Amino acid sequence: MNTLFLRLEGPMQAWGLRARWSERDTADAPTKSGIIGLLGCALGLRRDDARLRALSDELRMGVRIDLPGTLMRDYHTTGGGRFALALAKSHFHDQPYTGGVLSAEVSKGRIKVKINQTTREPETDVSERYYLADASFRVALQEETNLIEELASAVQQPVWPLFLGRKSCVPSAPIYDGLGQFADLPTALSEPTFSRRVLQAWERQRPDMLRALIETDPGNGNRQYDNIGTPGYRLFRPRFVREVWLPLGAGTIPIDTLEG
Repeated sequence: MNTLFLRLEGPMQAWGLRARWSERDTADAPTKSGIIGLLGCALGLRRDDARLRALSDELRMGVRIDLPGTLMRDYHTTGGGRFALALAKSHFHDQPYTGGVLSAEVSKGRIKVKINQTTREPETDVSERYYLADASFRVALQEETNLIEELASAVQQPVWPLFLGRKSCVPSAPIYDGLGQFADLPTALSEPTFSRRVLQAWERQRPDMLRALIETDPGNGNRQYDNIGTPGYRLFRPRFVREVWLPLGAGTIPIDTLEG
């Protein structure tokens, strides 16, 4: 078998592509770095493990968007709280307090805590975090060696818990969605296999075409910076992705993955 399928489905998903500082975005489909991170959790790889880059290089990825979901924005705060000690000009990370955000300032080996200049209490950082609600994706990963079978086993018996982009985004269905032998990614994703959640949603309105994102050779698609470079420093390299539309004809008989 040369193809591993993953079903990514849950109340919330987040696949950051350009997340910086106070704005934490999500792409409209799973990113390759996010999928490699998921596989790393299944295999028990640490964040700085060099094998993450090797996996990113060896695997070709395609994503079929069965349900695009709804973009949601969360007003998110970090820090705040009050010190247990009396107010002072400076507070440090090793003092007893509740909440707070560490600053970049260090004094004699002690990290200062950010203090609001008006209230003299720990600073609160505000960020906007975006999620996809009620989305469902089918991911196909292809490779020609025994790696696919190793990954399939790991996803079914993961070393660490698996999540959908962020740790707060738990899956609502089994992530492992089968193995197959296919000539290419578009052919693999054309297989009419869908989750029960997708089939129920389509009872209201069934699409004629499904959008898919296919990894391709350099210059044949849109450049996307989600190919893992140096995992320990969160550095990424470009890869190329092209958009295709897969027909879902009237004669197609969808397969419910929970029934076979």
